[in-house]
Amino acid sequence: MKNRWAVISTWKMSQNGCAAAAELLGQGGRSGDAVVRGIQDVEDNPDFHSVGFGGLPDEEGNVSLDGGFMDGDTLRFGAVASIQGFRSPILIARSLIQNDRNNFLCAKGAEDYARMMGFEERNNLTEEIRERWKKERGRDQKLTAYDGHDTVCFAALDCYGTVSAGVSTSGLYLKKPGRIGDSPVVGSGFYADSRIGAAGATGVGEEIMKGVLSYQALQMLRCGKSAQEAAETAVKELTDTLVKRNGHADAMSLILLSKDGSFGVGTNIRFPFVFADDHHSPQLYLAQAHGSHCMVEPVMDADELTED
Repeated sequence: MKNRWAVISTWKMSQNGCAAAAELLGQGGRSGDAVVRGIQDVEDNPDFHSVGFGGLPDEEGNVSLDGGFMDGDTLRFGAVASIQGFRSPILIARSLIQNDRNNFLCAKGAEDYARMMGFEERNNLTEEIRERWKKERGRDQKLTAYDGHDTVCFAALDCYGTVSAGVSTSGLYLKKPGRIGDSPVVGSGFYADSRIGAAGATGVGEEIMKGVLSYQALQMLRCGKSAQEAAETAVKELTDTLVKRNGHADAMSLILLSKDGSFGVGTNIRFPFVFADDHHSPQLYLAQAHGSHCMVEPVMDADELTED
């Protein structure tokens, strides 16, 4: 009997990527390859303005990208941050897992490495986004996640029992140059352990890092909670802690995939995600916080969903 495979990804924009990842997994492909394939679909699509080509720039008009990858069998990880001028941060990040040191590179160091290794270069600032930046730069308002910004996260389980996690983002719109959020930070933006599962987070990185959210959710799963209980509890507890300490909590969402292929989602907003496994075709869902739990419902008409 064939072992189970599964894949989960953040946001409506990941639908095509999740379908591509599911196809690979269904053919016996590896979870790491599925994660990269799914994320690259989003990185290459200029219609999505929070990842890769067409990503939203910082204050100075530069598109700087972050990416991270983790292999659940070995716990090896790779990450890049504030990298400019390259096509695929997830591919560059994954290549770094072969190292015992120097696994997390940023800015010029990451760019020098990518160039030396021959990764494809690309100007990710499209003319459409350049014109938008000219109109909106210097605006006086609080910057928030989901203001044209949504990190794409993938977690996958293959039929060999390996889980992998990956993320890619252009970060907070109009951020300070050099600002890095949770996405490429192991334990906060992503984590994978094949003995437990894999997780990825999206939202305000400064909030997510306060709770090391992805790792925390996996530890709840390890201690006996179901995937859904672990995901929603991790987000709820961090949200409540931040409200108690600071008077408010910004937006955050989490996807979680257990080693047995079951999934969980936690959020304190309206949050679309996509899931597929060996018994189910890729399906778009909408999760919403409801008291101490999350309501999860399938989306029948994706065109009616305003969130990307």
